[in-house]
Amino acid sequence: MLVSLADLPADFRRRVVQWAAQFPHCAYFEPNDAAYPEGPFRRILAVASAKAQAVESLAALEADASPAVFRCGFLTYDVKNDIEALSSHNADGMGWPRLHFFAPETWLCWREDAVEIHGTTNGIIDQILAQPMPPVQRPQVPVLRPRLPKADYLRAVEAVRTDILNGEVYELNLCQEFYAENVRLNPVDVFWRLMEASPAPFSGFVRWHDRFLLCASPERFVARRGSRLLSQPIKGTIRRGATPAEDEQQRLTLLHDEKERAENLMIVDLVRNDLARVAQTGTVRVPELFGLYPFRHLWQMISTVEATARPDATLVDVLRAAFPMGSMTGAPKIRAMQLIEHYENVRRSLYSGSIGYVWPSGDCDFNVVIRSLQYRQDTGYLSFQVGSAITYDSDPEREYEECLLKAKALLEVLGATIGEQ
Repeated sequence: MLVSLADLPADFRRRVVQWAAQFPHCAYFEPNDAAYPEGPFRRILAVASAKAQAVESLAALEADASPAVFRCGFLTYDVKNDIEALSSHNADGMGWPRLHFFAPETWLCWREDAVEIHGTTNGIIDQILAQPMPPVQRPQVPVLRPRLPKADYLRAVEAVRTDILNGEVYELNLCQEFYAENVRLNPVDVFWRLMEASPAPFSGFVRWHDRFLLCASPERFVARRGSRLLSQPIKGTIRRGATPAEDEQQRLTLLHDEKERAENLMIVDLVRNDLARVAQTGTVRVPELFGLYPFRHLWQMISTVEATARPDATLVDVLRAAFPMGSMTGAPKIRAMQLIEHYENVRRSLYSGSIGYVWPSGDCDFNVVIRSLQYRQDTGYLSFQVGSAITYDSDPEREYEECLLKAKALLEVLGATIGEQ
């Protein structure tokens, strides 16, 4: 079924997400019309009832013999434990399943001038247009508490620098959580507030029963287009300037920052190694290194790595080779993940994981879940995490300030502050 955008109201996207958020399985991918190397997410919305066909482990995804169908879903950071001999014992306030992919009962895909509706289509547009739109209310969020007080974070950075000096790792992505409890908010309202504050190319709204992800990610984890594999790690961040001249100066500062370039290059090498595990020999290449791209609050350094997949390489093969993404772990990856478990005192959950969609052809696109809110409606638990890459040259205070810079849009959306450190 095809519906012209000219026949739909201007607030159709808000209405369709409001309608979709009633379903226990809901995924919406929002590109925000962003210009991005190799393109952003497709704008897609998918829903399903509680009885939807779904898989919740890598093994089940690998063994699934059902006919090829469109699927969408997520992988939490803890999928690492299914790929490597790792474990997670820190606190987890969210309780997502480790992995979840569902085949939607209804899904919409936006074209330039129309919306395609697939699956169950009868009466869907009427239901969406009849969806009541409650008045937008500013979320009432208490002061967010740091799971890792600032003094402890600074000590952890120094400890990681010692690990690097001792040859344990070259780089480690250290993250921290800010959280509140007994929060009541409208996830759809907050999602659109986040899109206004931080219109990122790999954004998404996900519901799994009482859990919600509100994501404004600027980063692609991996995409497959035919035999072509594509990954675009981000490493390197600086705030935008207040004037055009200052903004250009900030861009040049990031471009020539040796520490940021070293971080980016280390992760590019790691991604090259990951993709080589499922690529045809000699096909891994880096068409862009140290690309600089502007976002609402930040300049980001983005590199592009591509490869030609082996003909027998499946989605699960690619995930086993490349997940979790090197930009969120460090190098070497396995030792970095072991140290992350030691220094961080909460599970990352869906943060540092990925949301994405898989076409029946096997083509797919997955993001890196960063710049995101996680919310559990049944308990009122609200969480976001931010991090930075630690190298031996890292200054602990500067790394902490980078975390706060990345948290800026999330705090603005919530109208919240961080409590005493």
